[in-house]
Amino acid sequence: MSTLTVTAEQLTIHPHPNADVLELAQVGLYRAVVAKGQFATGDFAVYLPEASVLPPELIEELGLTGKLAGSAKNRVKAVRLRGELSQGIVCRPSALAGTDLAEASHSGRDFAADLGIVKWVPPVPVHMAGEIIPAADLLPWVDIENIKRYPGIFTPGEPVVATEKIHGTACLFTRTPDGMLVSSKGQGARRFALVESESNLYWRAARAHGLPEAAEAIAGQFGATRVGIFGEVYGKGVQDLSYGTTAPVYAVFDIAIHAEGAPEPRWLNPAELAKVAADHGLPTAPVLYEGPYDEAALLALASGTEVISGTGAHLREGLVVRPATERRSEVLGGRAIGKLVSDAYLTRKGGTEYE
Repeated sequence: MSTLTVTAEQLTIHPHPNADVLELAQVGLYRAVVAKGQFATGDFAVYLPEASVLPPELIEELGLTGKLAGSAKNRVKAVRLRGELSQGIVCRPSALAGTDLAEASHSGRDFAADLGIVKWVPPVPVHMAGEIIPAADLLPWVDIENIKRYPGIFTPGEPVVATEKIHGTACLFTRTPDGMLVSSKGQGARRFALVESESNLYWRAARAHGLPEAAEAIAGQFGATRVGIFGEVYGKGVQDLSYGTTAPVYAVFDIAIHAEGAPEPRWLNPAELAKVAADHGLPTAPVLYEGPYDEAALLALASGTEVISGTGAHLREGLVVRPATERRSEVLGGRAIGKLVSDAYLTRKGGTEYE
């Protein structure tokens, strides 16, 4: 999931093709349905992204009582309104009356705390949970931001690689000089590891696919003290999309190496990742595109049918896009990597989003 920031954004307004009283307010590449005449192109407003959990008073002010997602009807989720996908909410909350939203947009001010908005965290199923311990040496995974929110991550024509985004749960494995650490994305972000257990999904995946042996070999190959192998556990019993499997399976999507004394880990380039994974018998997420960055082509490719199963079992979640040569993104203030999520995935019924 992406990080949660509630920011002021300058809007571009488009007509709604199927409704005379509605319009579309564009933020980045996102579009949110708004009442006609509420905003004009060039206006600044606050954008509440998907996965925002809103307090009752804000829900009431926005006239959204009983209309949001979740059992408490308080979560922002992508919806179709009169045939158009609406992602997020565009508004001017009364709590921010008198705030210079243009200046706030320029400075990147985050209004989440001011408005009492928090990020939705899905409940953790029993087979993904476990006893946790502090793990300062664990290499955490990054929150991948949506390219629709940050369209400047990549430049047109830049060589990129896009892999299929698998709907599963991220398994973090770190080889350290003192042993092995296994965690989920959510616990890893808090620098906690899971105590080894036969009943734990992440530990079963790590052992079954030989991650300890592969990480040890990779550490020797690159002279690294720590190696992070990041993969997706997916399939039947993990999330709502099963990819035609009868049991959970695993695919690597990233590898990081950290040499002693280095200021931060180095992420392997896509070509390096493919070779290292192949050399050590690690399955990987399928590559769907290699070539110059083409926003329109990648947006189209994010939709369609999954290729992981080889049978087109169901819809595709989307893409993960990264440069052919790892680099820093000034737009994100960190690693250049982004995702594109299909409209059909966002609006499917009965979806699960366990981390």
